[in-house]
Amino acid sequence: MDAGMVSRRADAGLDGQKPDPESGSQKPDPESGSQKPDPESGSQKPDPESVGRVRRFNRTVTQRIGALDDAFLARDRPLGQARLLWEIGPEGSDVRALRAGLDLDSGYLSRLLRCLAGDGLITVTPSETDGRVRIAKLTSAGQAERAELDRLSDDAAGAILGPLTGRQRDRLIAAMAEVERLLTASAIELTGANPRSPGALACQRAYASELAVRFEAGYDPAQTMTVDDAELTPPGGLLLVASLHGEPVGCGAVILAGAGPAKIRRMWVSAAVRGLGLGRRILAGLEAHAAAAGASMIRLETNRALTEAISLYRSAGYREVPAFSDEHYAHHWFEKTLLVS
Repeated sequence: MDAGMVSRRADAGLDGQKPDPESGSQKPDPESGSQKPDPESGSQKPDPESVGRVRRFNRTVTQRIGALDDAFLARDRPLGQARLLWEIGPEGSDVRALRAGLDLDSGYLSRLLRCLAGDGLITVTPSETDGRVRIAKLTSAGQAERAELDRLSDDAAGAILGPLTGRQRDRLIAAMAEVERLLTASAIELTGANPRSPGALACQRAYASELAVRFEAGYDPAQTMTVDDAELTPPGGLLLVASLHGEPVGCGAVILAGAGPAKIRRMWVSAAVRGLGLGRRILAGLEAHAAAAGASMIRLETNRALTEAISLYRSAGYREVPAFSDEHYAHHWFEKTLLVS
């Protein structure tokens, strides 16, 4: 069974998180091309022209938003420090959450925190409930500085929009929204996981919780077909977990059955990232793994309440067939012929 779903992480603050001007390294979603996906990621290698366009876009953006200035928004600190100050926020933040949310190296983050603390803008202290966890909080001066950065960021955004006509503004805002969505999609990491890892367990809890809400009669894990950890671990199968900024946002598994058809299980994508092609990417990764293992056929079953999943499977080449299992919650059974690697 699957939840068959596909968040955007809300923009938390300053408009200028510093991108790597020379990176161009994010891989496109598998929906964007015809090259063979990697079994674990579903991504393809971009062509040189596309890489060049991404690098040119990065250079334009970093220059236009002032990311190259040592004194971002004329506040005597670079963009990295300004963005971190914003992310800490009025309520403070766990340092580990800051590192994951901003995709920062721990050493670099420590240096940024020391600079802000040295300027009297933040404090970093152990958590009152867990001494192993460090909490960063704004001082009064830090709160005032954050408010000023907020005001200046609004002014900077206005300076970008000001010279444009109304139509041009609408086009730019729409293009920015699309770029944000696609950059979020490209930031999602898809990797093989131990079924007992924290990320995998978090996905399975979310999977069960969502099915309990969406299924007409609720969902009881004891009523569904069981899956052993060995079936989700090579060589028995593979569990893929998708993560965005360190947080699990999706999963899917394939069980290999020797000479028999492979089986898709536990497809789920967080509501926070639906619409980004992640469900298709997970499905493609599982199919590629099954084909590489020699499976010529792959099967799955799903519930009629999961209309998005049914649409995904049909568009991915699955055909509906008579029931081949006694899964308690299944109303539809699908299979697809694979091209063996």
